[in-house]
Amino acid sequence: MNKKLGNIFKGDKVIWMIFFFLCMISIVEVYSASSSLSYKGGNYWSPILKHCGILAVGTFMMILVLNVKCKYFKLVTPFLLLFSFITLLVVLVAGETTNGANRWIGFLGIQFQPSELAKGALILAIAQILSAMQTDKGADDKAFRYILSVSAIMLAPIAPENLSTAMLIGATVVLMMFIGRVPLRQIGKLIGGVAIVVIFAIAMVFLVGDDVEKEVSEKQVLTERVEVAADEPPSALSKLTHRMGTWKSRFKRFLNNEEIPPEKFDLDKDAQIGHANIAIVSSNIVGKGPGNSTERDFLSQAFSDFIYAIIIEEMGIGGATIVALLYVFLLFRTGKIAYRCENAFPAFLAMGIALMLVIQALFNMMVAVGLAPVTGQPLPLVSKGGTSTIINCIYIGVILSISRSAKKKPSSSADADNDIEDYALTPIPQTQFTQRISPNI
Repeated sequence: MNKKLGNIFKGDKVIWMIFFFLCMISIVEVYSASSSLSYKGGNYWSPILKHCGILAVGTFMMILVLNVKCKYFKLVTPFLLLFSFITLLVVLVAGETTNGANRWIGFLGIQFQPSELAKGALILAIAQILSAMQTDKGADDKAFRYILSVSAIMLAPIAPENLSTAMLIGATVVLMMFIGRVPLRQIGKLIGGVAIVVIFAIAMVFLVGDDVEKEVSEKQVLTERVEVAADEPPSALSKLTHRMGTWKSRFKRFLNNEEIPPEKFDLDKDAQIGHANIAIVSSNIVGKGPGNSTERDFLSQAFSDFIYAIIIEEMGIGGATIVALLYVFLLFRTGKIAYRCENAFPAFLAMGIALMLVIQALFNMMVAVGLAPVTGQPLPLVSKGGTSTIINCIYIGVILSISRSAKKKPSSSADADNDIEDYALTPIPQTQFTQRISPNI
């Protein structure tokens, strides 16, 4: 029996445990936070059964991927890049609109978000570039230009409709370049250039974006936009700028440090922020207990973007800290796996995927507690999702696949079992990857 289970649950056991705990937390909290979906659908069990089904499909896909040898990931990279880029263009032209943003493509009744797949395709490409262009003194200077070109091509169609995703992917790319020993002078120039572009973009948002604050509520603004769109077809310029009003309102709310008395707080206009704050404050540190949230009935995205606020309300500060630490453990454990890789490509790939998941998770938590502007970023492997949850499971499968090959190969068949179990005690030689990453592990 143990042998059969071992054939299924291959790879690093710590990564498996982290994945298991995140899935359990997801099932409990999504079940608790889906009261609005249950009310609208008239079926109390339907949302959680669907979510469990998606997690089951994701786990099945993860098991399939972890059995794929790492060398085959290189072969699919060009096809993934091409498919991701085409679907990103399609979603700009004919994407389905949800909450005022064109981010989805309908396929067989399922909403597919191309940007989720584009993340992995870009990380695969960058890992190959960094591994192929390593020298004794670090990455070749040309690697920076190649990475910048591929990143610009993939991020350009994402930014107009999903600016937060583009920024998080960009942060992951920069960290991958740092780990990949790209010259610091090039990274510094990139950060400086990006800072100038961001300042210019924010200025354009405030100049061009509609003043959403003057409207009664964001829902009314979206309704009016839909009515206008039905009367006259949108121009190409309007497709690129229609999200600027939303961005402007979010920036203004985040930058507004004025203390508003509770009796003057407009819950119609700032419902998500207001009810998230109420959920956090009403937790009383220890939490109300799983399933006892009250703000889930008022938060429109309680099961997705603001699920961390519901976690704090129900599980308290201690439970919220455990959830955050699970992602931190995921990053550090992946760093251990990458440190033991004999080749640079799997090490860069594993770290890129872990950084992408952890950065998104930390940003989601910051939004929930008011430390970042409101965006549409879900909590990976915890928030209710469709294809995004399945794709995140596949990313975990890639890390597990790399963890299998990262173990030191036994010197003889007689000592195979002992060497596999005791690989953590074996010293690993310094490689091009570990020269920069080892001080941080």
